[in-house]
Amino acid sequence: MKARWAAVLLGMVVFGADSKRAITEKDLYAFHWVGSPQISPDGAKVVYTLVKVAANHDDYETALWIAPTSGGPSRQLTSGRRDSGAQWAPDGKTLAFLRATEKDGKPQPPQVYLLPLEGGEARALTEMPKGASNPVWSPDGHSIAFSSITLPKDFEKKGDAVESDVRVITRAQYRENGEGYVDPDRPTHIWVVDVPRVAAGPQKSRALTTGEFSESDTTWSPDGGKIYFTSDRQKEPYYEPPQGAIYVVNATGGAMRKVTAIDGPVYQISVSPNGRRLAFVGEIVSGGGVVQRSYSEPDLFVAETAPGSTPKNLTVQYDFDIAGSVQGDQAPPRGGGVSPPVWSADGRNIVVKTSEQGRVNLESVDSETGKVEAVTKGDHTVISYSATPDGSKMAVLLSTPTNLGDVFLVNRASGKMEPVTHVNGELFTRLSLTEPETIWYKSFDGRRIQAWVQRPPDFQAGKKYPLILDIHGGPHSAYGYVFDHEFQWMAAKGYVVLYPNPRGSTSYGQEFGNIIQYHYPGDDFKDLMAGVDELIARGWVDPEKLGVTGGSGGGVLTNWTVGHTDRFKAAVSQRSIADWTGFWYTADFSQFTPFWFRGAPWQQEADFKERSPITYMERVHTPLMLIEGEADFRTPPADGGEQMFRALKYLKRPVVMVRFPGESHELSRSGKPSHRVERLQHIVAWFDKYLMGQDIHTYDLK
Repeated sequence: MKARWAAVLLGMVVFGADSKRAITEKDLYAFHWVGSPQISPDGAKVVYTLVKVAANHDDYETALWIAPTSGGPSRQLTSGRRDSGAQWAPDGKTLAFLRATEKDGKPQPPQVYLLPLEGGEARALTEMPKGASNPVWSPDGHSIAFSSITLPKDFEKKGDAVESDVRVITRAQYRENGEGYVDPDRPTHIWVVDVPRVAAGPQKSRALTTGEFSESDTTWSPDGGKIYFTSDRQKEPYYEPPQGAIYVVNATGGAMRKVTAIDGPVYQISVSPNGRRLAFVGEIVSGGGVVQRSYSEPDLFVAETAPGSTPKNLTVQYDFDIAGSVQGDQAPPRGGGVSPPVWSADGRNIVVKTSEQGRVNLESVDSETGKVEAVTKGDHTVISYSATPDGSKMAVLLSTPTNLGDVFLVNRASGKMEPVTHVNGELFTRLSLTEPETIWYKSFDGRRIQAWVQRPPDFQAGKKYPLILDIHGGPHSAYGYVFDHEFQWMAAKGYVVLYPNPRGSTSYGQEFGNIIQYHYPGDDFKDLMAGVDELIARGWVDPEKLGVTGGSGGGVLTNWTVGHTDRFKAAVSQRSIADWTGFWYTADFSQFTPFWFRGAPWQQEADFKERSPITYMERVHTPLMLIEGEADFRTPPADGGEQMFRALKYLKRPVVMVRFPGESHELSRSGKPSHRVERLQHIVAWFDKYLMGQDIHTYDLK
């Protein structure tokens, strides 16, 4: 391990502590992200997607890179600008991956390509009019299953015919944030294409599933004779609590059969080595007399592969999130990938990632008893992973508060975790980054709350700093031990940043997460204020220089905060909700089931009004900035920032709205790089103006 870090340590010598500089918002342009690390069948190599910012700062470019797990430099495998999703052939000699080419300057739908690792150029395997995704090799390497929304009619040449752009909407959920309008006539189906011995151009693909419902989580049986998948086969599932089931179909086609289901959604399925059992992640959506919980803790289940089998919940006693995650702003903006459970060679144990009190690690679960044992330990976040066929070695993408994300090799037998990549080493050895301090404090009712405090790199004991309270979204998500550019940069600008996990956050158990059902916003606001009081009591922050911000669910709580206290001197609400009634009608996902409110707005008018931040406009005196993505279908601006802005303008209160054209709800995580940087600049400038007293005129009335 020491040898592997020689170059890094040398860099630290060259760029000593005295020569390090503070991180800036524009360092995002130099960040490199790792996505979907895939370990080779023999465990000797890892292929991953490397994501970087395009030269014009307007998009991202992706390419495949390969690194030896024994140590040594990585090298680039593909030269495409939109290559991702690599999957090893069972013999380790070929890679299947996705490539999106350009035509007339516009990206075309991605296709499956094959790259022989013994030499030769990548060649297209599919030619699907609407593209292909999620390639999965058959166990014998002779076929690849993939997903596509292509229909048979798409292969017909239409000449100069022009299709109508008029939409006839018949479903309540008709658009999706970041994806646009949904076409119900185009479900996602499973297709299969044969792999020729000699790559000779695109091959004819065949649809394995058809019909009006979508399928996902495609998984081959070990003998290659069957394909398992998940599907929710309801026309309008939003009228019921979320559901799903696992189905099987012969690899040659035919009728599908239902294997198993639970009272809730299922996903990330994996077949045992002997083909007799399935492992999958699922959520029991009801409990304790509640029709549907707003937060359902994910569990690990096993079931026999025979149709009609009864699943067993292995982690019913493990009160943390299976397949969980924590929230940061630097997950791969493209090419992330999915990590299903990993079986041991003997089928006795199953490895999954779990989130527990802000940490995300790998855990091994006994497939018979449900006993949970740690595979990795530490204050970090496992973003994704893959394993060799026998599960003995794993490639793990790991992030910490001071490391954006790198691949590590985990050896199950020795328990060792060795670094494979250091993709941001050159940049990060020149930056003055500091670890946040973890604190626990008691809230108003004695409940313990976990939070992190990011302090300026030159923090001095006894000096009181301006504070930024940063509230996570969800509300059922969590902060934790993961890199967050926003927090590091705010601290570098001279702020103490407090980011807590109030009640309602994940990774603290079912009861802690669901306690805010029908009470959001509410006591979670009190948890946040208790955290601010804690830092004031410690003498770290100036009580006269308090700022608050948050996005999505954190934007809701920011709006709520300024309507319930005047202690903050400035606030920035991002991608928020102001009026729950309007949101109920216009969000991309519907709330016809009573999991946040007990009924529709006209049935629960008083509750909707009481819990809507817009109700308390008369009380708002805090200078407020509102950040909106103009293509945000998750929290449409008309029911969030626009309402807050118009109301406060009417009241002649200090307010400004910053709008980002073309940006969805994912602005802060995967929006245009230039927009992500400008967003950070506006947030901090607002606090600089009102907390630091800087003479900034950008937001003056024009």
